Amino acid sequence: MVDRKGADGVPAPPWRKTRKPVQPRRQLNQDLIVETGMRILDAEGLDALSMRRVAQELDTGPASLYAHVANKEELLELLYDRVLGEIVLPERDPGRWKEQLRAYALEAHRVLGAHGDVARAALATIPTGENSVRAGEFMYGLLVDAGMPPREAAIALDRLSLYIAGDAYEGSLHYARMRAAGYDNREDYFNAFVDQITTYYRALPAEQFPHVTKHIDDLVDAEGEERFRYGLDLMLDGIEARMPKG
Repeated sequence: MVDRKGADGVPAPPWRKTRKPVQPRRQLNQDLIVETGMRILDAEGLDALSMRRVAQELDTGPASLYAHVANKEELLELLYDRVLGEIVLPERDPGRWKEQLRAYALEAHRVLGAHGDVARAALATIPTGENSVRAGEFMYGLLVDAGMPPREAAIALDRLSLYIAGDAYEGSLHYARMRAAGYDNREDYFNAFVDQITTYYRALPAEQFPHVTKHIDDLVDAEGEERFRYGLDLMLDGIEARMPKG
């Protein structure tokens, strides 16, 4: 028999159910909503994220979220801005603009890649959160202070940001496929993926596709990080070529 006692030490009747102590809820606020959304995003990707799902995780109704976040679009902006806040920016040095811009791009690419497909949130809108503007000010200021005309620097900033986010998003698509295919690690998945592509290319008729069939190993050799760095250097070299001389 379970010993049930009240607050005054008197045993409760055996037919009365013992209630478990209720854990106090954390007070609902925007930070908690964003934190919960980030957990869903990191674990399951952007398609699993919704206001309803966040509300379920917080044991509340979707309507209660709207006092703190207007809609899913605002939640995505807040999530993206939270992720960009992980990027540490150095003191801007226009004399080293190319080196600093490369370091920023590599770090931003790493951070975005660590958070599922959050890069999708940057592809259809212009991020306006505090951390987004801070990152934009850093890149734009580097180019303008290094001598690039402001209008041209704005276009360069736009194209470079799109390259970083687009490459990170492509990588996230592979993570989703990896999970769906039942692979536990990236190396096994990518080896299998490349093997499939290589097998297909080798089966192509050489008379129709002489270059593809002859250089298959070169076509599939470089890994994602090498490809990203190569494309980044192409962009930075192009920006450098447009910098005013002297």
